[in-house]
Amino acid sequence: MAGGHVNLVKLCVGADRVEDLIDWQTARRAALPDGLPRHVTRMWPKRAADLLDGGSLYWVFKGAILARQRVLRLDEVIGEDGIARCAIVLDPEVIRTEAVPRRPFQGWRYLEAGDAPRDLPATRPDEDDLPPQLMAALAEIGVR
Repeated sequence: MAGGHVNLVKLCVGADRVEDLIDWQTARRAALPDGLPRHVTRMWPKRAADLLDGGSLYWVFKGAILARQRVLRLDEVIGEDGIARCAIVLDPEVIRTEAVPRRPFQGWRYLEAGDAPRDLPATRPDEDDLPPQLMAALAEIGVR
């Protein structure tokens, strides 16, 4: 992806594979008012305008970025505790990317457009994915 936008990168906690994320989001979408997946976070991105100008949320699985979802909008949500939070509303399409190693971190981080991994071609949907640990190891040594 290229351009002047900015992306976010986030650990996909509780999911070992991209399919786990897809299954989890699909199961929850019916309960959401607009049917769009979202990730709720405490912090509102300071670079919201850049994020909404074509940015994506890149997901890290077991030490490697493996997928992304386009960010559609940012909604304010009030938690049961009365605290305002940011709901990052996502496109339901999960796009697989080249594996790029990423060390653990808390919350989310900005990812400049020029540093974002390339999307994988969707021409071979019947092939099994490599295990996330193997994809991360291959990315660590420069094999993509």
